[in-house]
Formats: sequence, C-alpha cells, structure tokens
Amino acid sequence: MNLPTWFGSSQRSSTTPLEVSLKRGSSVESIHRVHAVVCDGRGRVLMRAGCADFETFIRSALKPFQALPFLSSGAAEQMNCGEKGLAICCGSHSGTPAHAREAFRLLWNAELDPSLLQCPIPKGGTSPLEHNCSGKHAGFLATSKKMGWPLDSYLQGNHPLQVEVNRRIAELLGLPADELVAARDDCGAPTLRLRLDQIALLYAHLGASRQAEMEQVIRAMLAHPELVAGEGRFDTELMRRAHGQIVSKGGAEGVQCLSRVGEGMGVAIKVEDGSKRAKHAVALHLLRQLDWLTPTGLQELEEQVLLIAPGVQLEVAGALRYQET
Repeated sequence: MNLPTWFGSSQRSSTTPLEVSLKRGSSVESIHRVHAVVCDGRGRVLMRAGCADFETFIRSALKPFQALPFLSSGAAEQMNCGEKGLAICCGSHSGTPAHAREAFRLLWNAELDPSLLQCPIPKGGTSPLEHNCSGKHAGFLATSKKMGWPLDSYLQGNHPLQVEVNRRIAELLGLPADELVAARDDCGAPTLRLRLDQIALLYAHLGASRQAEMEQVIRAMLAHPELVAGEGRFDTELMRRAHGQIVSKGGAEGVQCLSRVGEGMGVAIKVEDGSKRAKHAVALHLLRQLDWLTPTGLQELEEQVLLIAPGVQLEVAGALRYQET
C-alpha cells in the first residue's frame, strides 16, 4: 500500500515509538504503534516517543481553539452562555438529551433555529442536536450572527468565521495562516493537518492560560467535564480525577491531547492505525511517567481502559525520552 506523502514524517526527530499490545491470555493478538510528544509554551520539544514531526489531522482536538472566536466576538457574553455553554462548544459529547438540551440552549439564547445546524443527524438519532459536534456548530452560528456573517455558509473555508479560527491558530503556532492545511471533518467543519509538536504546542498554550479566552475555555471544560465527552468516557473521567490539573480532549483516528494546567505543558498522541483503545492506554501510560495523576486516579482509569474483557488486556511498552540538545 502506498501512503500519501504527508503521512508520517522525516526521521530527523525520531525515537522508538510506543507500542500497545492487546494480549489474550499470554499471547499478543494485536499491536499498535504510537507517537507522542511533550512541548512547552515556546514550542520546545521536551520529551518524545516516535516522531515529534509526525503529521496528522487534529480532528476534534481542535474544538477548544475553534471556540475562541465565540468568546472574542462577544457572542458568548451577549447571550450569557455560561460555562456549560462554553463546555458544550468544546465537546465531542455523547448525544444524550442533556447534551442536546445544552446545544439547543445556545441556539435559543442566540435566537437561532436548530434547522440552521449543518452537522448531520447521527445514526439512530432524530435531530442534528444529538450529533457529537452540535455544541461547536451552535457556537459557530451564534458567533456568525453576532458578527453579521452569513449563516448558511458558516462551514466554508473562506467564511469569515473559519478565516478567524485559522488566524488564531496560526498566531498561536507562529506561522502564516495561509500555510495551514485544512480538510473537511466528518461533521462538515474544517479541521487542520498539523505536526504532533504543533498540536502539543497548542495544548501548552491552552494550559498556560495566558490569554483570557483560553483561561475561560479551561475553566469551562474543568467545571463541566460531563459536557466535553460524557459519563464513562475517557476525557470526562480523566478530568474528574485530575482535580483541576489536567485538560483532556481527544480526536478521531487515534488523536489524544492533554494539557497541564498552569504549567504550560502540552501532550499530543497519535496512534498510527487510529485505534481509540490504544490512545487511551498510552495517555494513562504517559500520565504515570509524567506523574500528573494520583495513583488512585490512575488505577481507577486503568481498570476501565486496560482491562478489555476477562483474560484480555492492553499493555504499553516504551517511554518518553528527553529531547537531546
């Protein structure tokens, strides 16, 4: 199979990737290769496993940054969205009635009809409000209305809202916005193809909270982790156990991001084959190595994540290595 030229990376910043094995009894049944990087707020790679410049789409891990124009435009304040509203904007929620109601409340307060949502109706659902990205889309629409921008084309790459999102991302990464490479995510919104160290840098900025909007995003996600994912789901359960110290946001196809609040350190994880189970296993493995979570919290999450079924478990091999100077 020939992979696209952007898949993977050069070897100039490569160490041994992490490996996640699924073991049935004492036999290895499947293996996942995983790249991970830790960056500070200046973009310096502190630690890594695999390729720090591995390229991937950030997918839904972009949502906390896509919510920034909702705040900076004044739309959130005008409609008195509160922390719950902001958390659902950042979330990849489970589509429960509580999640759908929160997305609906955003639209109601902005005097917008749910029929304007351009995210799809999920399989087995009855409304786009149940789609896991409905909060993000509601925030997009509210921002566009506040700014007088078109509502019917809010997902187009040349729409003023998406141009502003890209401007903010480029500013955080220290590069021209026209260098960003975008593609359509499954919900219809643009997502970006970035290097892992760039994704980790974004989450380092988020954790540092040096900008007022990012501090608001952090507070909302930590105050309402149940709206960022859902009951029993990884991001929600991790943030509940982290006592306000870790922000966690995943993306599809094996992307997982973590941020150490107040320390300006970001972690980006990418599983080559896109496995969800592997990214969660690696996240816990790295949290143990970094000593970011209590032993009790780690044990509780490991029991949920690593034990797949009786006699079947995940094991992670390898470690982050310090960046050589």
